[in-house]
Amino acid sequence: MNHARKLLPLFPFAVGAVVVALTLGVVTPGGAADKPDASKADAELVKPFQIKVDEAVLRDLKERLVRTRLPNGIDGTEWEYGVDLKYMQELLVYWREKYDWRTHERQLNQFDQFQTTIDGLEMHFIHVRSKEKSARPLVIVHGWPGSVYEFHKIIGPLTDPVAHGGKAEDAFHVVCPSLPGFGFSGKPNEKGWSSQRMAEVIAKLMARLGYERYGAQGGDWGGGITRWLAANDGGHCIGGHSNFPGGNQPADDPMRGVTMAEVERVQQRVKELNDQRAYGAIQGSRPLTLGYALNDSPAGLASWIVDKFWAWSDHRGNLDNSFSKDELLTNVMIYWVTETMPSSARIYYESSHNLPRPASMTPFASTGKPAPMGFALFPKEINVPPRAWVERNMGVPLIHWTEMPRGGHFAALEQPALLVEDVRAFFRKVR
Repeated sequence: MNHARKLLPLFPFAVGAVVVALTLGVVTPGGAADKPDASKADAELVKPFQIKVDEAVLRDLKERLVRTRLPNGIDGTEWEYGVDLKYMQELLVYWREKYDWRTHERQLNQFDQFQTTIDGLEMHFIHVRSKEKSARPLVIVHGWPGSVYEFHKIIGPLTDPVAHGGKAEDAFHVVCPSLPGFGFSGKPNEKGWSSQRMAEVIAKLMARLGYERYGAQGGDWGGGITRWLAANDGGHCIGGHSNFPGGNQPADDPMRGVTMAEVERVQQRVKELNDQRAYGAIQGSRPLTLGYALNDSPAGLASWIVDKFWAWSDHRGNLDNSFSKDELLTNVMIYWVTETMPSSARIYYESSHNLPRPASMTPFASTGKPAPMGFALFPKEINVPPRAWVERNMGVPLIHWTEMPRGGHFAALEQPALLVEDVRAFFRKVR
């Protein structure tokens, strides 16, 4: 055991995981939280929403794609220097000649969508209610570079489990918000919109919808937000399930309760991602400088996003094994048509600089005792920590842990059936 301790280095986890950890502290009371019931006035503040991208935006996109200036590559390389040039050429041709945004726009519009203004910011969200009387509210939160599109495969099984081979008692009313600065939500123009502030807004959204008790689920930044909701809104949040376990190596006795197999798993994943961390440093320090390029070039935007889907998925050497080109491009399109890459990237800056609360935000007070958490660990996640590390880093009870046989960071898109079943299993424990 002592020899094993000597083998264990301190691992530099992804910047996203680090800054998520920085924002999980308990809120000190600064005023009353929104009441967990929806008044008639609140209900009237929620308005239906449909995605309808102007045709001029699509024409402009195609013209830009035609004028793309590709970089040169290094002979004999694939993904070592970044997105493989051959793959990117194929993706751009497909985007320009075969991809149909209107088809995916119609598919997204099959889900009930709404907008409401909270703390001066317009929030977009999908809200699909189950037909089952015993259904429980569940808010599902995405991260970067994701979007609510990630969840289009799991909304049906979660809201209507009987139609998808499940049981009626596992039904949920599903709420999928676009985070502030992402997708069809508003873009903050004040400093201080960290992931913690976004979590406060999501708690207020669930209250506005009349959900006195709700569950939370999320990955990436959504995983950190889910942990925040469980820790700080336990009076209303019954539990949080995440596919993004944040567990940095403890400084004191790191091998306590840890096997060498778990250590080797962490070491291998760190090695695989060693050249994949610059994005977080850039977005956490100079997001606007990067934003000029990504807001102006669709090829640049796509490569920046696709690079993460490559690094964080269980593709086994071929990205098509994890995602279709239509899936990748629809997620990219949401950033392009809303011009939200610059505003979304700021979550890294805001969450790592400990800036004051935005003036537009109303106070939020923590409620109740911390709610329990559960995790699904997918093998190609950014972080693959031992359960013991996660437990020691958490301020809420850990009652559920599943190690998945396959899949990566974008679990709802890549392995929807595995994620759905694990969400059901967790919430059976917190009924």
